[in-house]
Amino acid sequence: MNGLVVALALPAVAALLLVVLRDMLTDRLAAWAGVGVSVVVAMLLLVTWVGGDGDGYVAEVDLVWVRSLDLHLHLGMDGISFPLLLMTALVTALVCWALVDDPPRGDNATPGLVGLLMVVLTASIGVFAALDLVLFFVFFELALIPMWFVIARWGDPHDPVGRRTAATRFLLYTVVGSALMLVGFVTVWALAGTVQIPELAALGAQLDGGWALFAACMIALGLAVKTPVWPLHLWLPDAHAKAPTVGSVLLAAVFLKLGTYGLLRVFVAVLPGPARDLAPWLGLLGVVGIVVASLACLRQADLKRLIAYSSVGHMGFVVLGIATLTEIGIAAAVFASVAHGVVTALLFFNAGSLKRRFGTAEISVLGRGMYARMPALAVVLAFASVASLGLPGLAGFWGEMMALRGTYEAAAGADGAGLGEALAAVLLVGALLGVLLTSAYFLRVLRRTLQGVPTPHDADTDLAGSERGIAIVLVVAVLVLGLVPGLVMGVVEPSIPAILGGAR
Repeated sequence: MNGLVVALALPAVAALLLVVLRDMLTDRLAAWAGVGVSVVVAMLLLVTWVGGDGDGYVAEVDLVWVRSLDLHLHLGMDGISFPLLLMTALVTALVCWALVDDPPRGDNATPGLVGLLMVVLTASIGVFAALDLVLFFVFFELALIPMWFVIARWGDPHDPVGRRTAATRFLLYTVVGSALMLVGFVTVWALAGTVQIPELAALGAQLDGGWALFAACMIALGLAVKTPVWPLHLWLPDAHAKAPTVGSVLLAAVFLKLGTYGLLRVFVAVLPGPARDLAPWLGLLGVVGIVVASLACLRQADLKRLIAYSSVGHMGFVVLGIATLTEIGIAAAVFASVAHGVVTALLFFNAGSLKRRFGTAEISVLGRGMYARMPALAVVLAFASVASLGLPGLAGFWGEMMALRGTYEAAAGADGAGLGEALAAVLLVGALLGVLLTSAYFLRVLRRTLQGVPTPHDADTDLAGSERGIAIVLVVAVLVLGLVPGLVMGVVEPSIPAILGGAR
């Protein structure tokens, strides 16, 4: 039995059962069911990967789906997709665990919410495993509707109009982006006569010229909305601010990675010639996003919005790494995506804990002296912040450092780099400025909340229950990724030549 197919089908079946049996399930039982399914999916993916032969795609399955259109149920995973698949399953397990002690509003609402989370898990696995452009698109779209319901139905209880507006803006932006991406996919099919990603990647430089460049532009725009790349990020801050904690965590840790993964798997690997032409623009927008998002963070009064803007900056480093078209840049993109998923999940879980206690994430309301008032929560918030700003020895350091190294190599005239030497040098300076600004806004948050004379509040209760367990798991993950980056890099590096094959 194919472990990847089972991992894809299991959460879909669980979602159906949760809906059918919702009246028979308690909130805690439904939440624990979500945890169990997600952990089983993670174990299936891990066992399947370890049992693979390491040559090509692991657990590849290729079945005819629609014969008249030559569409295939074509799935597989390699070193680029496996770390993202595993992270997605583990983050979903933690999100469901959070619902054990913090069920959503409404009588027995947890089965419905967990069912939506299982649909998101299915769709995300489908995107990361799809080796057919149409299948990629179908799973890409499948994730949108359940996330709309998560934000609009279970978002900020104090602002029902605002949460629906934020959910609708998220949906409209991403649907328009997906439409552009579909136009690009259809153009690729018209040029190559196939939508099978391995076949398209094997064509390499043959997909070139004006129409190929048009297809690349459409695909890049569609994926840039999801990533998001500045200035197509405007849906993100409100979506995070109004989403429930589980929605914010999934948006940051999983949804943004669907865009960055698509840039690697489709934009670079399938259309290498146009990707080289567009790489300077992609790198420029990535660095502008780093700087602009960092400046926006310095002005934020709401902790969740600050973390949301910081995600735009961190995705800028991922995009910069991709734009270099160097091996270390591609490795940086994958590692930074995984690291961002883990670190930002920890930040949003902490922000959610604070918002649940205080009814808001406004930094001024949270007060000062949190070290004295809620020491465990304060320490975890400080740890997540320094990990996000890229402290050496923690997960956030390696992705940013490798992206900067890839940009430096491009500035030094490395063979095959996607950026010109002069532009790469300018982008390197801009990215370094972004690193300094990132340190500034996170240190500002720590100074305004953790330090100073304590301002006692009735809501001053420390981490407990699932909050404490989730924090421990994510702190360990951040440390492991920071201290032993080879665990990820050893998986990623063998698959990089296949991504860059036609772009070198």
